[in-house]
Amino acid sequence: MPALGDLLAFAAASVVLLIIPGPAVLYIVNRSLSDGRAAALASVGGLETGNLVHAIAATVGLSAVVATSATAFNIVKWAGAVYLVGVGLAALLRRPGVIDIADDVGVSIRRAYAQGVFVNVLNPKVALFFLSYLPQFVDTSRPSPWTQVLALGVVFVLIGSVTDSTWAIAASSLRRVLLRGRALGIMRRWVSGSVFVTLGVLAARAHRTT
Repeated sequence: MPALGDLLAFAAASVVLLIIPGPAVLYIVNRSLSDGRAAALASVGGLETGNLVHAIAATVGLSAVVATSATAFNIVKWAGAVYLVGVGLAALLRRPGVIDIADDVGVSIRRAYAQGVFVNVLNPKVALFFLSYLPQFVDTSRPSPWTQVLALGVVFVLIGSVTDSTWAIAASSLRRVLLRGRALGIMRRWVSGSVFVTLGVLAARAHRTT
């Protein structure tokens, strides 16, 4: 396990990093406004599951493969980019209709969760983040460094669950005020679709820093 001082320093640094809006926050806000609080929180669960996958991968060294192998990196990068752009184009091609917010359930909870998982698992920048960020707080003089990496990864996931859920709850609380009737359908088609395409483009532009 990490030393208490390293653990607290890591937690403080993680809070600062996680409260800064980025692609994950953009995705959560989009899901909150277009599909409601339940779907947004399911997406948060998916995102954090993806983070946990990367934390475990970093623990066993798989993230190092992605970071050092151009082929592995590009496979992950383009798989994620194609998936996100595909979801975005599907939303853009869907005809908007009049939707009653009270009766609307948006995407299913299972689908929202699965998309959250894919967004983070197929994002090579997350793997590179874990590979470059966590080791700064690992004391190699202590036994079993891998347990420190895993513990820090779990702490990051727990903190991310809190900060991302806060974004989801805050954004979804504005949904009824901002979106009514046909506006919700338009939101789903143009804003949601554009966000997914943008996330796909960002994934495609990712590059190794080695």
